[in-house]
Amino acid sequence: MPEPPQSPDAPEDAAPVPGSGEATASTESTKSTSNPGNKPGNTVTTGNIKSVRKTTGGARTHDSPASPPPRARPAAPRSALALAALATVAVPSLHPARLALPQTRTSVLQVVGVIDTRGRHWEVMEALDAAAGAALEAEAEILRRVGKVADSGLVSFDVSRAAGSLRSDEAHVQVRSHIEGRPVQIPSLRPGPGLSAGLGKALGELHEIPTSVVSESGMPVYDAEEVRERWLAVLDDAAATGKVPPALLSRWEEALEETALWRFRPTVVHGDLAEENILAAGGSVVGLRGWTQAHVGDPAEDMAWVYSTVPVDCLSSIEDAYDVARSEGVDKHLRDRAELVSELSLARWLLHGTRVGDPSVVADAVDMLRDLAAQVGDEPLVEPTTPRLAPVPGERQGADPDASTSPVTMVPVDSQKD
Repeated sequence: MPEPPQSPDAPEDAAPVPGSGEATASTESTKSTSNPGNKPGNTVTTGNIKSVRKTTGGARTHDSPASPPPRARPAAPRSALALAALATVAVPSLHPARLALPQTRTSVLQVVGVIDTRGRHWEVMEALDAAAGAALEAEAEILRRVGKVADSGLVSFDVSRAAGSLRSDEAHVQVRSHIEGRPVQIPSLRPGPGLSAGLGKALGELHEIPTSVVSESGMPVYDAEEVRERWLAVLDDAAATGKVPPALLSRWEEALEETALWRFRPTVVHGDLAEENILAAGGSVVGLRGWTQAHVGDPAEDMAWVYSTVPVDCLSSIEDAYDVARSEGVDKHLRDRAELVSELSLARWLLHGTRVGDPSVVADAVDMLRDLAAQVGDEPLVEPTTPRLAPVPGERQGADPDASTSPVTMVPVDSQKD
């Protein structure tokens, strides 16, 4: 069953999806749009964060309002050899020698691996409807720009590069370079300087990519206040269903109204982290793919996938490497917002089920929301930070009505020091 997206930035018809583990075409490609989201798993406690743990999760989400437009009928499948032949038209210097992996097909995308006579490994992708074709072209632009960042040495991972495209009434084919590496296996992560640290390093580098790389690619850009407002819209829509426990609504509302939580510097956000989109080799992350949901926004949207997916004993290794990779340090509420994103993914799952009219999805979301409410009880997601007056030492005396007064400095104090 699908899983709901986690950030408010992915279109409703993006698929298999605010942490998604969708079945990809083993490439940076557009995902199948037939499956709107991957179902979240059980809520568990990871360290001091209670998060929705996905069985195969990424961090993608979508807006709550309108239903997706109807899609055109997908094109008939084309043979692997036929796609390899089309690749030579898209990239004249490519002369196929043999077929290779990946060879996959979703409802909207077909992918065939090809090795050419020079030993280069390519992925030939055919979009099977117009929306998938548009997504391929949009992703190719951001891959081109991120590729330049990788070439400059600012990040240690690589991305696929589009080498050419063929567009006609009969076909929409794009040829991209193949990135070696295998999808990261989350259950195999171990604490220490190996792949766990490599994952933290890659995510820290991702969030250090200049935001202009995304904004100049035409992808969405949100400042901190816009991110908060989008989550408030999700909260309002979820509340309108009447199916979210009141305690959760209050918990989320308090967090969304806590101004200190939303003081962060927007960064590049991948938006669709999942095991299949993180390629590893030799104990390091060597590639990131699946950039169709990239945007500028809250890095907590990516970190929500980490906190809800990786083994608890690996979190310190990931966080330490992530902190080192961030040049300006990490805002102290990053983990709090990641927890909120994880919890609101359940609300998105509920909204998705309501939107498509699927009673089983709605029932599933309601059950998970009930479990989450039972776990967190009345505990606030973050402690309020309202300043209080420090106690004044000495005996208190009333002042004469005619006495002169002088300004008093108000000093916020930590309640633990009272």
